[in-house]
Amino acid sequence: MILEATAPDGRLMGIDLDPEAIKTAQKRLARFGKRLDLVRGSFRDLKIHAQRFPAPRALLLDLGLRTFELESSGRGFTFQKDEPLLMRFAGEGEPTAATIINTWPRNEIERVIREYGEERYSLKISEAIVAARRKKRILTSGQLAEIVASAVSRGYERGRIHPATRTFQAIRIAVNDELEALHEVVPQALEVLAPGGRLAIISFHSLEDRIVKRAFRQAQDNGRGIIITKKPVVPSETEVNKNPKSRSAKLRVFQKK
Repeated sequence: MILEATAPDGRLMGIDLDPEAIKTAQKRLARFGKRLDLVRGSFRDLKIHAQRFPAPRALLLDLGLRTFELESSGRGFTFQKDEPLLMRFAGEGEPTAATIINTWPRNEIERVIREYGEERYSLKISEAIVAARRKKRILTSGQLAEIVASAVSRGYERGRIHPATRTFQAIRIAVNDELEALHEVVPQALEVLAPGGRLAIISFHSLEDRIVKRAFRQAQDNGRGIIITKKPVVPSETEVNKNPKSRSAKLRVFQKK
């Protein structure tokens, strides 16, 4: 849609850690030819990538995961399948989710689940993980999901979400260092944007949204520009009905001076 809206001369650079996402985009957007530049990498290195694309007029950060990554990547993002416990966007390297679950101290695992997952049963879950790993290594998403489910009350969240939802989210955030990457990218984005350019960020987690909100407010207080969205833009009821995964999305926009 961005390429169509900026025709005939608008250019778009896409950055993603997941090589499968790059392949999918290349096929889907091949008709746009040289107007599209796809880069495998992290947005935390935006300043480096932007050297190929000086003074962009707009930047969009989508902090969500593709359904493919959650359900079909084979990397252990989902608790609904028994997959290797990796949870890395890039698909390689350390740490993996298995490394954290099997080697980190109990108090560190508890902190990750409590802070990143905002999980009130973080202590019980971390204790259950440590007890289970003493017997045998936890190497699959199915194993971890069973351990988490056994540690919480039967009426967990009154059945609204799976007991392992917040724990898996927290471990994924820790594996990929997602919050620190977000802290790093906002000042880079404001630096590389052209004057009058806009930075839009879609978050799916309260901690992410908090980081974006504070960063935009600080930038406005420092005279870097203005916040366009006084309140975050959220999906309509119609959109949520069509796409339930959009329910937690929040969009905030900042315009550079």
